[in-house]
Amino acid sequence: VTNMDGASESPPNVTPGIGVALLNYDNVAHTMRIQASFNSLLGTTTMAHIHAPTTLPFTSTAGVATQLPSFSGFPLGVTAGAMDTTFDMTLASTWNSSYVTANGGTTAGAEAAFASHLAQGKAYFNIHSTFDGSGEIRGFFTLLPEPTSLGLAATSALALIAVGRRARKPFA
Repeated sequence: VTNMDGASESPPNVTPGIGVALLNYDNVAHTMRIQASFNSLLGTTTMAHIHAPTTLPFTSTAGVATQLPSFSGFPLGVTAGAMDTTFDMTLASTWNSSYVTANGGTTAGAEAAFASHLAQGKAYFNIHSTFDGSGEIRGFFTLLPEPTSLGLAATSALALIAVGRRARKPFA
């Protein structure tokens, strides 16, 4: 997930624009679903995509990793909008060809590198507009555990607490 704003741009800019994007990566189906919404931009949208990898996590800039000039399904020419699109990561059309070349020359290499960049905090969603062609708002992705993992972690924690309490009871 990422929260986007002008202060997160490099260099930062002053805009009331904000946005949020949720990226659901499925490494079995090789898909990436992006749900994004934004509003209050000062300019109208000209493009949106994901950049990766930055040299350091959560800072700096990077080349575009995904579709150019913009994601299919992303609303252009507006100051507010939303998208909900699923991309097949095995298709060359999902990627910037330079990113594919830099990551082994195959979509499989691009996908593996992208998953790593996401996990390392080196990928960001950027919305470009007529207000600032280099990007009006952006935000770095941070990982959220999937619901199944959260449930498993909670169950494991409860089991450890129960075992710990049982271990402390004196034997009769």
